Amino acid sequence: MPYTFGFDIFAIALALLIIVTIALGVRTVPQGYVYTVERFGRYSRTLGPGLGLIIPYIETIGHRVMVMEQVLDVPSQEAFTKDNAGVRIDAVAFFQVLDAARSSYEVDDVKQALLMLTMTNIRTVVGSMDLDELLSNRDSINDKLLIILDAAASPWGAKITRVEIKDILPPADLATAMARQMKAERDRRAAILEAEGDRNADILRAEGRKQAAILEAEGRKESAFRDAEARERSAEAEAKATTMVSEAIARGDLAGANFLVAEKYVGALTAFANSPNQKVIIVPTEMGALAGTLGGIAEITRGVFGPDAPARRPGGLPPGGA
Repeated sequence: MPYTFGFDIFAIALALLIIVTIALGVRTVPQGYVYTVERFGRYSRTLGPGLGLIIPYIETIGHRVMVMEQVLDVPSQEAFTKDNAGVRIDAVAFFQVLDAARSSYEVDDVKQALLMLTMTNIRTVVGSMDLDELLSNRDSINDKLLIILDAAASPWGAKITRVEIKDILPPADLATAMARQMKAERDRRAAILEAEGDRNADILRAEGRKQAAILEAEGRKESAFRDAEARERSAEAEAKATTMVSEAIARGDLAGANFLVAEKYVGALTAFANSPNQKVIIVPTEMGALAGTLGGIAEITRGVFGPDAPARRPGGLPPGGA
């Protein structure tokens, strides 16, 4: 019985030892992390995410390294530009561990080392630029810092993915002077734009007056041309009428002469009536007097052309109707 009891204890202890050994040899690595394995204190290999096995009592887990992209918040710091202007700069950097062994055994604290490296190089880059260049070229500063920091972090198994300048604050007196300078520049541009607007408006007004004068001159030209054409046609018509009356008189036809004299007579009366001056007009009280006048003209015409001329009177009046 004592022998059997001792054997049972040994079996139980052996089983516990085996269970503990298996538990020590199995490691579960979460996603986004890698574990370094050390054999007797020396780096042996790296366990990736998932289930990993190590040799118990001989190998141990050295470092648990995050391989996801991490944020490095760079604290605000003072720096001087090339023209001795003091500025306060805030920045942020992003990095990722690519080689867990190098980041664990080449540097004591990779995150702290990258922070110090970033702060130092920010001051170096700022010191190589003027204030105006610094304020207007943030992208250039970011690119320079990224190249410098990535090259410096490569031996540590890390990669700098991005560097961003969050804020650049010049001293209060410099900020006030810059604000006045910017306001003066904007006022100058506004004055230039206003002057250009006035000049363009004057040009447009002058162009409008020019076009109006051209159109007015063209209108006067067209009007004069049409007036001349109307006078020419009126003269042609009057000449033609005079010719026809002359031909009629030559043939001994007194109707045309009577018509022409009557027309001139009525036209003269109309002109007298439309005259704005004070006037006294004596006209025949009977329209028969006008016919008598025309009849007298006809008698004179027969005396010139002979007794054979027709004795026709206007209006179908009989001889002696006056």
